[in-house]
Amino acid sequence: MTDKLYKPISGYLALLVFLGLGILSYFIFVSGASKVLFITLIVITLILTLGFFFVDPNGSRVLTLFGKYLGTVKDNGFYWANPFFTKKAVSLRARNFESERVKVNDKRGNPVLISVIIVWRVKDAYKAVFDVDDYEHFVKLQSDAAVRNLAGQYAYDNFDDHHEITLRSGLDEINHSLEAALAERLEIAGLEVMEARIGYLAYAEEIASAMLKRQQAEAIVSARAKIVEGAVGMVQMALDKLKADNIVDLDDDKKAAMVCNLLVVLCSDKETTPVVNAGTLHH
Repeated sequence: MTDKLYKPISGYLALLVFLGLGILSYFIFVSGASKVLFITLIVITLILTLGFFFVDPNGSRVLTLFGKYLGTVKDNGFYWANPFFTKKAVSLRARNFESERVKVNDKRGNPVLISVIIVWRVKDAYKAVFDVDDYEHFVKLQSDAAVRNLAGQYAYDNFDDHHEITLRSGLDEINHSLEAALAERLEIAGLEVMEARIGYLAYAEEIASAMLKRQQAEAIVSARAKIVEGAVGMVQMALDKLKADNIVDLDDDKKAAMVCNLLVVLCSDKETTPVVNAGTLHH
């Protein structure tokens, strides 16, 4: 079962009716016609005033009568309904929820700390009130379960396969998967997930230092590979230039020595000290 709209009586129209009852009660009291009738009208009027209620913008009221669902009032305004109706207020506004940082294992078994931020709202007031005990607590529990399940499907980082979707590099895909998973879990409570994204992501403290060293080592290796690649190109360009301009004719041994010296100069992370050869090329 889902929401069905209920149209209550306008509160302003009901006020006019109660005003008429008040005037009638006053004339009965003044005339002294019947005290029993006067007291009866007063009691009825007081009971009927309990039927007034407000619905704020982006709010709703779920109406029940002795356990029977009658409908949901979603139009904002001032209304009157049977005073014996139970009128439970349910907000339809968008809400933010940030989960606590939980420690979970990623796809490779590494412990990571992760939290999510969810923007959600009540879409079906009937389901939110009657299909779950506490829909706000339901959001918290299901969010925690979705985060743990999501983290187990992806690795934190891609060390080997750079095309693999990971928690750190594939945020768009991860957030989309998280939003879809949460939408499916919260549908039972009539809740709509408007946005879901990872709010915090880091390695757990016990492995954070080791993983940082690994990332630094990978960065150094990658940088060195670029340096060597560029150095080899520069050496090749130098040899081709010497040969094209016919500056000097080098045999294979001299080429090897020149290549070695140039690579040392270009690839070294420290300044090199040149050695001036005052003799021939063979000394």
